Amino acid sequence: MSTNTLVLSGTRTNERLGAVLVAAFLGLGLVFMAGFAPAMALHNAAHDFRHSQNFPCH
Repeated sequence: MSTNTLVLSGTRTNERLGAVLVAAFLGLGLVFMAGFAPAMALHNAAHDFRHSQNFPCH
């Protein structure tokens, strides 16, 4: 019984580590994309997103 518990615990730890790595990779990707993208491209993306969500922005 204790062996099964250790295996399940190890699996959850591996899943958690994988989730953290994926989240970190996506987060860093967003930071670098926002940092190196031209300001007008970011403005247009935010503007289009607001309109697609039916949020008036002007």
